[in-house]
Amino acid sequence: MKTAIVIPARYASSRRPGKPLLRETGKYLIQHVYERACESTAHTVIVATDDARIFNAVRSFRGNVVMTRDDHPSGTDRVAEVAAKLDADVIVNVQGDEPLIEPATLDMLANLLDRRHHAPRDAPHHAERDVYGVMATLATPITSVELWRDPNCVKVVCDAKGRALYFSRSPIPYVRDGEPDFSTGRFLQHLGLYAYRRDFLLKLATLPPEPLELIEKLEQLRVLALGHAIQVGVVPQAHRGVDTPADYQRFVEMYTKSTQAAA
Repeated sequence: MKTAIVIPARYASSRRPGKPLLRETGKYLIQHVYERACESTAHTVIVATDDARIFNAVRSFRGNVVMTRDDHPSGTDRVAEVAAKLDADVIVNVQGDEPLIEPATLDMLANLLDRRHHAPRDAPHHAERDVYGVMATLATPITSVELWRDPNCVKVVCDAKGRALYFSRSPIPYVRDGEPDFSTGRFLQHLGLYAYRRDFLLKLATLPPEPLELIEKLEQLRVLALGHAIQVGVVPQAHRGVDTPADYQRFVEMYTKSTQAAA
C-alpha cells in the first residue's frame, strides 16, 4: 500500500495570518510539521499551498511543495487537487499547524485503510472498501464533562467494529439518566486527521455539501450522509495543534526545553 501525506497550508487565517511561517524556534512552523511527517513510513510527503511565501519557505528547507489553485473552499479540496497527480493508494491529510503530530500516529491512521489488515481472505475484491471504509480518522477518549459539552469539541460515536455512526458538536452519546461514565471509552473526541482512499477523495471533492454537514459545519458528515463508512482509530491522547498565539508560545517553550535538554 503506497501512502502519501499532503499538508495543506495557506497564509490567510482568521486567528493568525501567516501562521505557517512563524519561526521563533529557528524553523518555520510548517517545517516542524513537514519533518514530523517525514519520520512516518509514508512514501511521499508534500506541502500544498496557494501562497508564494509559503512555497518559497518550504523550498528553502528543501521540502517537497506544490502550488495549488487559490479558490479551494477547504483544505480537503486542496489535498484532492494534489492527490489527482499522485501515484498512491491512500492519501493522508495533515494540517499545517500540527508540529507535535506523532509519526506513529500517521502510520496508524493510514493502516486503518490497509486491505491486508482487514479483508477476509475469501472476501470479494470490493468488500473491504464497503465494510472497512473509504476514509479513516482518529479519536481520543473524553475525560471531562466540560469537554463533552463544549461545542468546539467534536464528538464521534462508533459501532462495534470502530466505524463512525455520527459526528456532532453536541454531547453524544447523550446520557438520559445520571452522568456520563468516561471510563467506558464510549465518549470520544474526534481529532481532525484524515486518510482517504485516493479514488474516493477525488470523487468526494466533486460532490456538493450535504444538509447534515451544513447544519453541524462538519465536512466528514458528507461521507456518512452518502452511505460510506469511516473507520475510527482511538489514540490515548490528543496531539496539541497551534490554533492561537498562546498555543504557539507553548510550543516554542516546549521545543526550546527539549532542544536544550538534548544538547
